[in-house]
Amino acid sequence: MSGIHDRAQLGFGRAGTVAAYERGRPGYPADAVAELVRLLGVAPGVTVLDLAAGTGKLTRPLLATGAALLAVEPVAAMRDRLARALGPGPGGSGPRAWVVGGTAEAIPVRDGSLDAVTVGQAFHWFDAPRAVAELHRVLRPGGRLGLIWNVRDEARPPVAEIGAILDRHAGDAPRYRDGRWRAAFDAGDAFTPLNERTFHHLHHLDRAAVLDRFASISFIAALPDADRARVLAEIDQVIAADPSLAGRDRIGLPYRTDLYWCRRRGHADA
Repeated sequence: MSGIHDRAQLGFGRAGTVAAYERGRPGYPADAVAELVRLLGVAPGVTVLDLAAGTGKLTRPLLATGAALLAVEPVAAMRDRLARALGPGPGGSGPRAWVVGGTAEAIPVRDGSLDAVTVGQAFHWFDAPRAVAELHRVLRPGGRLGLIWNVRDEARPPVAEIGAILDRHAGDAPRYRDGRWRAAFDAGDAFTPLNERTFHHLHHLDRAAVLDRFASISFIAALPDADRARVLAEIDQVIAADPSLAGRDRIGLPYRTDLYWCRRRGHADA
């Protein structure tokens, strides 16, 4: 599908990446999801879009709210994995959430048809000005937008060392950390100013799943096989050499979860 950054298309669409993503990536901490649900007013009778839903790390906890849920994901392999994970509704009465293809720049829903949109781990990949305009189109006046990212907490030395290894291979891949994605919100008046809150959590994994975590990063997944293997071996050496990580059956990777929210402006805000 057009409109996907080439690093995302190659990395996330590669054989094995989706399985590694599902095994190695953390979900979102329960308190962050609860706050997102509260702030966006997600509840039964509310229509919610989870945009760039991936394998459903955010879609799945949103199901518990009873909202009418649509998941849009551009990468076919991830979309297929998400549809299988969601499965049918109670009694086989239909899907628990609708899963469709689409991009942030061309969302396949009617104008003003959504009460809320969530975006997990993805907004930095979008063509931000086009995405903001499209989000304004599909949300009703007063509709809510929530953006959330899990970010490795590099306060611990081994995590910072792994981050430095990854940074050498990032190239031109868009990244949340550089903050460029915010400019489209700051430059326009389609939405109220972004609010922000931060949460902290540990993601406990076995050693193989830790390597899956880093193998599922788009620009690592997109490397030639031999180069990717060398990067993962280098990361494995960092883990083996650190006394706090070496020899453990399960490793706790520290994360910071950043949550942002805003409201679509309507005629009453003019």
